[in-house]
Amino acid sequence: MIIQGKPHDDSEILQLLNPLLREWFMQKYGAFTPPQKYAIVEAFRGNNVLISSPTGSGKTLAAFMTAISRLLDRAMNGELEDRVYAVYVSPLKALNNDIRRNLEEPLEEIYSLAEKKGVKLQKIRVAVRTGDTDSSEKQKQLRKPPHILITTPESLAIVLCSPKFSKALKKLEFLIVDELHSLAENKRGSHLTLSVERLQEIQEGRMTRIGLSATIHPLEDVARFLVGYENGRERDCVIADVTFEKKLDISVISPVENLFSATAEEISETLYRTLAEMVLRSRTTLIFTNTRSATERVVFHLKKLLGRDFPVAAHHSSLSKEVRLEVEEKLKRGELRCVVSSTSLELGIDIGYIDLVVLIGSPKSINRALQRIGRSGHRLHETSVGRIVVVDHDDLVECAVLAREALNRRLDRIHIPEKPLDVLCQHVVGMAIERRWKVDEALRVIRRAYPYRNLSRDEFVSVLRYLSGRYSELEEKRVYGKIWFDEETMEFGRRGKMVRPIYYLNTGTIPDEVAVAVVTKDGKMVGKVEEEFAERLVKGDIFVLAGKTFRFLRSRGMKIVVEEVRDEKPTVPSWFSEQLPLSYDLALRIQEFRLEMERRLEEGNALSWLMREFPIDGNAARSIVEYFDEQRRFSVIPHIERLVVEKLEEDRNYYFFHTLIGRRANNAVARVFAYRVGKVKRCNVQFTVNDNGFVLILPENRVLREDEIRSLFRTENFREDLMESLMKTEILRRRFRHVAVRSFMILRNYLGREKSVWRQQLSADTLLKLLLKNFGRDFPVIKETFREIMEDAMDVANALDYLSRVGREVELEITRVPYPSPFGLNLYVMGDEDVVLMEDRRKVLRELHQKILSYLAAQS
Repeated sequence: MIIQGKPHDDSEILQLLNPLLREWFMQKYGAFTPPQKYAIVEAFRGNNVLISSPTGSGKTLAAFMTAISRLLDRAMNGELEDRVYAVYVSPLKALNNDIRRNLEEPLEEIYSLAEKKGVKLQKIRVAVRTGDTDSSEKQKQLRKPPHILITTPESLAIVLCSPKFSKALKKLEFLIVDELHSLAENKRGSHLTLSVERLQEIQEGRMTRIGLSATIHPLEDVARFLVGYENGRERDCVIADVTFEKKLDISVISPVENLFSATAEEISETLYRTLAEMVLRSRTTLIFTNTRSATERVVFHLKKLLGRDFPVAAHHSSLSKEVRLEVEEKLKRGELRCVVSSTSLELGIDIGYIDLVVLIGSPKSINRALQRIGRSGHRLHETSVGRIVVVDHDDLVECAVLAREALNRRLDRIHIPEKPLDVLCQHVVGMAIERRWKVDEALRVIRRAYPYRNLSRDEFVSVLRYLSGRYSELEEKRVYGKIWFDEETMEFGRRGKMVRPIYYLNTGTIPDEVAVAVVTKDGKMVGKVEEEFAERLVKGDIFVLAGKTFRFLRSRGMKIVVEEVRDEKPTVPSWFSEQLPLSYDLALRIQEFRLEMERRLEEGNALSWLMREFPIDGNAARSIVEYFDEQRRFSVIPHIERLVVEKLEEDRNYYFFHTLIGRRANNAVARVFAYRVGKVKRCNVQFTVNDNGFVLILPENRVLREDEIRSLFRTENFREDLMESLMKTEILRRRFRHVAVRSFMILRNYLGREKSVWRQQLSADTLLKLLLKNFGRDFPVIKETFREIMEDAMDVANALDYLSRVGREVELEITRVPYPSPFGLNLYVMGDEDVVLMEDRRKVLRELHQKILSYLAAQS
């Protein structure tokens, strides 16, 4: 049963603690923080605990206190054995090293306290084991296992198959999983849940699970994800929800008075001036952008404004590990006034004191906004200060709603992948390496993991058949069996000695993305860019990386050679980077806001209502009122009770669907509608998608009647039509490669020989054709590819939820417009392939807006 926890008194907690730990804690801290009040007693009672609290609230110490206390009890009595008592799992290697330091420091202080008191203590060992751990350290850990093991999800899966080291894990008392919010929503989390159940299976007793999470919703689902099931019933878990304790100061800022009339230069100039002023007023500022290219642009412009020597730096995943670590260390030491990051500093690496977080543009989810803003005012009693700066009307509306929801702690629901079969393939091979299994016995272990609770026996058997090499067609393509599977006895196990190294070298869920190294003429590594970006470079092109400007000279293999240049304007505007998608829950709340805005405009009190109810400045409020008023006068305002389709029929025919349901759900609907229209009209249908809707673009001689538009909204055969629309697409090819690699159909590394991504893709293209032709879409690897695209990359469930309401709760209104409406402008400009640069985009938007204003003036 999942239950809400309650805080315990300090005296009750202190009674339970080891005397040395108690004395050390009182000297160092004096009192327990809310997460500690909730969690420590429950962990002592052996209860599973999920702690959800802000950064800097002491939740990591809350998770470790019970384990440290028990270890100290044994160390005082000389009873510490050579085995692992607690395992800590985090998705970040950098966080693992932080945790080790944060454990060793208090332990050293406790040992010196013991020495002063004349108390003899056995040594408590703490060790990190990740992909970076060298073999001599691993041998050392084998001889003398650490009492506390710090690891990653991938390394945990590998140690479970280590015949010797896994023996040290059989009497585990505590399993601590950190950053649960960043694991639950992806396949790394699914992978970890199976490792955890395999870990439980080898236990002589029951381990207590402690999960640590930042702001997330619903906590009950995250608790189930942490603890799993036993015989079909959810295991018990106590939820320690202390997210409400932290004070927040959030507001939305528009740097210019009128977003439509301002030029790109004016917006850019005012934006960077506003940022520079904020940085100068604060001690340390952390700025989040939504793309790596934007991160580089901001650093470039801030250095121009604040001076080359001003302590500002970039931090994102395309920079080399050394550069990132240097930035983190400087931040911790207080040597930087400002760091600009894409998403790489969202998670809980200790980055020292931050007094202001600035978000440029919408973070697209309330949870993510709180996670980012929570990085400021690091201690619990301090206020987290966040400023969201926007330069786009749609962003402005989105952020106004998002900021209010964040202040009211109304969170988005998370999406946890359902039974990903490629991850299952890896664990079946891992289990086969461990020992021989009966099918029902293995299925029982797998179904204990929350993402696999609904896995059917047939689905499991189909995975076993594939992995056992039943298909001669695959053997011809050098895809061989990894396990043996006897369908008479319904047992399976390892096939051959080569399977173990294959498993060790290929396990994991993060796909290989092609990255090209950027090096200077003298061979110094600068960072990496995506291959698509490198392909577009022409000799002499200038671009920004790591906050510096480089000229492209030549390429050599998977490297591009550059030279640093100063005071030259970049010629390449950005590199490709997927923008974050708007969450469905937040999208619906924006739809509700639109309905209220329509009412307020009619009553004439929209501006005062906005200023009163939303944390926004005057510029922002006036811009929103103007934006909605123009949409109302020019077309119709779409909202929670009304879906508007705008027809713009000119040299090409544009149909704007204002389905504000987030890009993932819109992507699914747009593809199905384009597929259906293409079939009826026998033509190619282009489409452009964003969070607020999509536009279908048809040739001049193909027009959609109203009844044809209405017929598109049927939910029958939606999934089938979506599957058909995905055939022969880039997303199918690429996602199939990812799934085939995870399923061990394509090996990234065979006995130490790396297979390049280019070769992986060639193999994937051949295998995709073969599987579709011979086995169809129910083959496990194909089935998982479609599931991943439709449920994880897209959002079929919510797309269908919305479509089912059209015609019932949502009225469909179709209207004709002479130009794209204010709400349709961003979609229209996205669909114009010639518009690449921000400057050009702004120019087109201003010209179109002028046409709208002229039209409205003529009508009045």
